[in-house]
Amino acid sequence: MRLLPRRDRIAVVEMFGTIGGGIKSAPYERVFGRVRDARNVAALVLDIDSPGGSVPASEYIHRCVARVAERKPVVASIRGVGASGGYMVACGAHAIVASPGAMVGSIGVISVRPMLSAAMQKLGIDVGVNKSGEFKDMGAVWRPSTPEEEARMQALIDESYGRFISIVSGARGLDDAAVGELATGEVFWAPRALEAGLVDRIGDLDLAVSLAADLAGCRRRVVRMGPKRGLGQRLFGPAMDSLVESVAGEIERRIWMQALR
Repeated sequence: MRLLPRRDRIAVVEMFGTIGGGIKSAPYERVFGRVRDARNVAALVLDIDSPGGSVPASEYIHRCVARVAERKPVVASIRGVGASGGYMVACGAHAIVASPGAMVGSIGVISVRPMLSAAMQKLGIDVGVNKSGEFKDMGAVWRPSTPEEEARMQALIDESYGRFISIVSGARGLDDAAVGELATGEVFWAPRALEAGLVDRIGDLDLAVSLAADLAGCRRRVVRMGPKRGLGQRLFGPAMDSLVESVAGEIERRIWMQALR
């Protein structure tokens, strides 16, 4: 009679989409917490196809993965894109496997915002602002940024970039200078990423599962885990995402058509 469950399962967690969008930190924190505490799970495999996204969410999910790695073997499998925040999350694993056609890297930080002041002026739209501090509306789309605001925003970008470099250098066993040479924001095909030390193996999810089983000393018994989705998300999620994108695209098109008249 077995009184305790055997640690003979490998949890595979899919991470498909934009971090902060489809991949939200709170649900994934709960998933990784379950993986970390489950007595019948011996290892974790991250199935990644993500171009990155939100800086805070990427760093938070990376930390959640690293906490699992404190207790159990973790292997990241990059099937399509593991870029920017997607690659940062992968750096929480003990090993990274990338498919031959995967794009890896984009180590860096970017802040993008539309500059709509000219378009709004053409449309006759004015904005009234009451604020408690000089920089409370820093980055507002309805006016150009001041030189001091641009300097402060760049300082935030540089600080986030420095943390990204430290995460990669610590995870990959590279010094900051070596990572800095790769951290131009560009992506690399998997073979080039392997040469640069950004990944450990070229292969697919099956190889990542085998590697995780070897590291954990267990059988290849896979259990898929992920955030719980409500009935509405399961039934209408893809259709709703498509509808939202279509509506947003049409609104943007009409705004620009009006602005260019």
